[in-house]
Order: sequence, then structure tokens, then C-alpha cells
Amino acid sequence: MDKLDKILQQNNIEMETPKRKKRILLKLGSNTLTKETDHISRGKIEDIGRQIATLKDDYEFVIISSGAVAVAKQFVNLERSGENIDVKQALASIGQPHLMRIFQESFRELGLLIGQCLLSPNDFSNEESRQNIINTVNVLVENDYIPIINENDTSSTDAIKFGDNDNLAAQTAALLNVDLFIIATNTHGVYKKGTIEAKTPETIRNVNDLDELKKEVMSGSKSAHGTGGMGSKVSAAEITQKAKIETWIVNGLDDNFILNSINDKVHFTKIQH
Repeated sequence: MDKLDKILQQNNIEMETPKRKKRILLKLGSNTLTKETDHISRGKIEDIGRQIATLKDDYEFVIISSGAVAVAKQFVNLERSGENIDVKQALASIGQPHLMRIFQESFRELGLLIGQCLLSPNDFSNEESRQNIINTVNVLVENDYIPIINENDTSSTDAIKFGDNDNLAAQTAALLNVDLFIIATNTHGVYKKGTIEAKTPETIRNVNDLDELKKEVMSGSKSAHGTGGMGSKVSAAEITQKAKIETWIVNGLDDNFILNSINDKVHFTKIQH
């Protein structure tokens, strides 16, 4: 027992153990950040920041953010067009600083600080790199900085790309052993098969068996700005389920989507671990 403990004991004073905050990894796709338009929505980023500020006493956040290419398209029109990997890499290089600036400006007004982390697939296969990611994120979070992570698109090649940020987010969530993984998309979770065509979409609320969920997911429904679809989100949930992390698929287009999901005020898909 050290001197401070003895003094506290003599005065019958108990030291309070700091309350452990739950860590949420929030994945934001391009469709969420653009609100399904051709421009990044500052209003949406401010909405996300306000929610984080409201929850910061009980939760700490790590963000995986797409949107670099979408931002770049607002500013430039490269001579070579199309879906070539080199064009996407160039757009990502141009757009990433702009995206971070928007986050920084929007979050700073709410008293929130951010730090940028760019990851590549090789970072997850090397043990030293994996530990460096964990250490960096922990230092940022402990000092009240919100890590904003994206794939290092300019150094990745088509053969080794994650494929989409759903996969990157799931791998990061598992590596950091977060308490909750939230995927923000443009639907209220996964809809039951047939209800979309009937124009009466019905959300699958709770899932334990991912094989059953896969049967409900329609193929070929990728998002307009992103590279993923609902299939990639379910695949991401496979990674986090194996890591015993609960995954929520929520509608990020709605205002207050994080708060409303936590308070169970909206329909979303909850994939149990």
C-alpha cells in the first residue's frame, strides 16, 4: 500500500475508479457523407460530431471514413476518366486532405479533436504494424482525439485492396477489440427478402445466424458512390462476429442516427456476437 492509499484509508476516503467508456467503431460510407448527392455534406458531418459530443462521457469513438474520392470530384476533373485504379488513387490523394479539413473544421466547432490514420492491407498481416495501430489509436483516444481512419489508397494496388471500407472497418474493429461496430448505410439495416419489391421494406431486427441473413441479402445492390453493398456489410459482420463484437447496420442518412440507435428509437439490424 502506498502513502496515498494509507492517507485515504485513515480518512476513510475511497478513490473512485474512472468509469470505463465503451469504444464504438463507426464506419461512414460515401453515400452517408454525401447524403446520396454528388457533394460531401458538411451538415451530415456536423450531425455526426454533435452526436459524438453528446455521447463522449460514456463512449469513445474511432471512425472509418470513406469519401476521399467523392470530395476530389467536387474540385477536379482529371484528364483520364473512368474506373481505372490509377485515376481513383489520384482522386483519393487529392480528396483526402480536403475530407480531413472538413472533419477538422466541423468537429473543432464542437470542441472535438481529430487525428488521421491511413492503413494498408499489409498493416494487418505484420504483427509489429498491428501493434503500432493499436498503440497509436489508444494514445489518440486517451488524449481525447478521435482517430479518423481510411485506406491508404495511393499506395494500394487493385490486387491487394481491401475491396471496400466495410472490410477495413471490420478488420480494424477486431484488431482494436471494440465494444460495438456500427456500419452507417442508406437503409434501416437489412430488409427481409421481397419486402423491397413490395415497397414495404421490413427490417430484420436481430440476427444470430449470419448464414440465414445472407439468404435475405439481395446481390448486385452496390451503393452509388461507394464500392460496397449490403453483401459486403454482412461479410464485414462475419469478421466482427468471430471476434465476438456486436455489429449494427443503421441508416446514416437520418439525423441523430447514432443516438436513436443507442436509445432504440429506430429500426436497424443488430447482429449478435
